[in-house]
Amino acid sequence: MTEETPMIASRHRSAPVWRGLLVCAALVLSGMPAVSAAGDAPETAVSRIAFGSCANQNKPQPVWRQVMAREPQLMLMLGDNVYADTTDMAVMARCYEKLGKEPGFAALREHATVLGIWDDHDFGANDAGAGYPQKEAARRLMLDFFGEPMDSPRRSRPDGAYGSWIFGPEGRRVQIILLDLRWNRSPLKHVSQEEYARTREPARMGPYLPDDAESATLLGEAQWRWLEAQLREPAELRLIGSSIQCLAEFTGWEAWANFPRERRRLFELLARTRANGVIVLSGDTHWAELSSVGPEEGVPYPLWEITSSGLTEVWPAISPNRHRVGEAFAMANFGLVEIDWERDDPAVTLSIISAIGETLLQQHLLLSQLSAVKTPQGKTGKEQI
Repeated sequence: MTEETPMIASRHRSAPVWRGLLVCAALVLSGMPAVSAAGDAPETAVSRIAFGSCANQNKPQPVWRQVMAREPQLMLMLGDNVYADTTDMAVMARCYEKLGKEPGFAALREHATVLGIWDDHDFGANDAGAGYPQKEAARRLMLDFFGEPMDSPRRSRPDGAYGSWIFGPEGRRVQIILLDLRWNRSPLKHVSQEEYARTREPARMGPYLPDDAESATLLGEAQWRWLEAQLREPAELRLIGSSIQCLAEFTGWEAWANFPRERRRLFELLARTRANGVIVLSGDTHWAELSSVGPEEGVPYPLWEITSSGLTEVWPAISPNRHRVGEAFAMANFGLVEIDWERDDPAVTLSIISAIGETLLQQHLLLSQLSAVKTPQGKTGKEQI
C-alpha cells in the first residue's frame, strides 16, 4: 500500500504487524475495509487497474484526464516515469518534482493507489544496466516519490527495487509483481554499425542482438528466487509488470528476447510453479500492442502481454514482432485491466486507450483460460498452485 493513496489496501509480503495496525486505522477512518494485523487481504476486490509508461515531465500530459475517467483503483507506472538521464541526483529530484506537480497526475494520486518501477531513463541513463553508478541514490528518489514505506524491503535489497502486493479477498485476489530489469542487467550485445545502418530504416530494427551466454542476466539470482516464491503464493490473477517487452521478438530494441536464456527461464518457471492467472504488462517501446505465445514456447497456457507506451512518448516507426496480435498503435496511450468478478468464470478485459479516449486495442479473456488446472467444466480449479 502506498502511503499517499490509502484508497486500496494490500498485503505487502514483508509488512510488519505494527504497520498493519496503522494501515487498519487509516482505512477505518477512510471508510474502506481494513487489513488485519495479521496481514490478511481486505474484502474490497480490485476490478480496474490502469497502467502506463514513458511520461516525459517536460511535455503536456492530457492523458491523465482519460485515465481518471476510467476510475482505476490502481495505477501501475512501468518505467520511464520521468526522463532524467543523469548521474546528478539533484537533477533527477527536480524531474520527479515536476511530475508530482502535474495536475492530472496529482489528481490521480488522490483517487488511486499508485505503484511504480523504473526503466532506463528514470534509472539514470538510456539503456543502462548494472553498471550505472548512481542506482542506489536513484532507487531512493524513486521510492520516495511513490511513497514507499521506509521499512519496505524494496529500499534495502542489495539487488534491486522489485516488489509484490496482493489486493482483494480470497477468490478475488490480484497479485501485482513489479520486476527490476535494470539493477542486475548485463551489458547489451550490439549489431555492427554497418548492419544497424542497413536494417534500421527498411526493417525498423533496433541495434541489439540476442545474447545466449550463460552469464547474461536480466533479473539476477536473488530476484529469480524471490519471483518463484511470489508465483507460489495463492492468487486468482497475477499481473507481472515488466518495464521492457517480454514476449516480443525481432524488434532489435531492448526486450527479454535479447536474453533468450532468461526468457526461457521465465516460461519454465511458470510451467514449474503452475502459477495461474499470469498476464504480462509492459512499456518502453513508445507504441502499444498485444502479444501472445502458446505451448510451443513452453508456457502452461496461452500467455498474453499488453504493452502500453507512452503516456507522452510516440515512436515514429513500429518495429516487427512475430508474436503481435492485431495492430500496433503509435500514439499517446495508457492500458487498462478490468476484471468482472461476478461471473462464475471471471472475465478479464485488456484495453489500450488513447489520450483522447478512443479504445485502440481490446482483448477479452476468462480466468479459466489462464490456468494449467481445469475442472471438468473447464473452469479454473479451486486449488491454488
